[in-house]
Amino acid sequence: MNLKVGIVGLPNAGKSTLFNALLKKQVAQMANYPFTTIEPNVGVVPVPDERLLKLAKITKEEEKMDKLPPLVPAVVEFVDIAGLVKGASQGEGLGNKFLSHIREVDLVVNVLREFEDASVVHVAGNVDPARDKDIIQTELLLADLQTLTKIKTQNAVTKKLMDALNRGTPAREVSLSDEEKRAARDFQLLSAKPVLLVYNVDEQHVNDSAPLRICAKTEAELAELSQEEQKAYLKELGLEASGLDRLIQKAYEMLGLISFLTCGVIEVRAWTITRGMKAPQAAGVIHTDFEKKFIKADVVSFPEFIGWRKGREEGKVRSEGREYVIEDGDVVEFKIGA
Repeated sequence: MNLKVGIVGLPNAGKSTLFNALLKKQVAQMANYPFTTIEPNVGVVPVPDERLLKLAKITKEEEKMDKLPPLVPAVVEFVDIAGLVKGASQGEGLGNKFLSHIREVDLVVNVLREFEDASVVHVAGNVDPARDKDIIQTELLLADLQTLTKIKTQNAVTKKLMDALNRGTPAREVSLSDEEKRAARDFQLLSAKPVLLVYNVDEQHVNDSAPLRICAKTEAELAELSQEEQKAYLKELGLEASGLDRLIQKAYEMLGLISFLTCGVIEVRAWTITRGMKAPQAAGVIHTDFEKKFIKADVVSFPEFIGWRKGREEGKVRSEGREYVIEDGDVVEFKIGA
């Protein structure tokens, strides 16, 4: 499964700069005026995972390979959605088109401008991230109210949601029973999406604490450097990880996602699954037939992995059955029947 993240915000909040940094190349057109991005730019970005290289080195040594097996990281699909403005739910600034793109993502990253720069105009007149956050949320709520109003058969679920939206409460914060949640999913409400707030700040205000504060300009500069140069630059800034890496990690946390690992001479790979998933369902992420034909899973926690052959010899490999819940960082070899 691939995580799909939409990047939204008011025009000139730094969305496209952030997106370009994510892709490590200039993909999104940037300019000092609204609506530069009309069609959403989409890019697939690897999830940083240093465990893959370590597994590859172990495999190379154990299998006496000439070179490391290919590394295949998990990926996140980022969508750079054009800037929303007040009135977007009524079609202002091509709003309806932009809002429709949000329906397709798993998580919304709302980029809020907190940097001051007289050369970059602010469509609302001045820098005020709290106001900008409210503008974006209001437009999503209004769009959802329009969606619910158009539903022909109104019921208790639609009424509960509409009452909440009219009070300014997004759909994701409405208390619903499991049955009501299933019904609400069919409505594809925008405000039901989880939202990660990212504050685009000046370099001196970047920090590792919550809320997430990133300098999109700095991230773009980091993207042009080698890994060693990046580490030195981050150390100079007093940061352990880049803002983009922290953004991806936070997105995984918010959606309850983890990665399990597979390794062999063909490839070393990270697979994204939902936390709490059992071994047969995790096997099905690799191939749908694997879930039905699952027999068992050989599992080693990443810190204990010393190679499959050596691990079995030293009793580090566990044999797990259908009820085993996969943990983040598990190195797994599935046994599949014919």
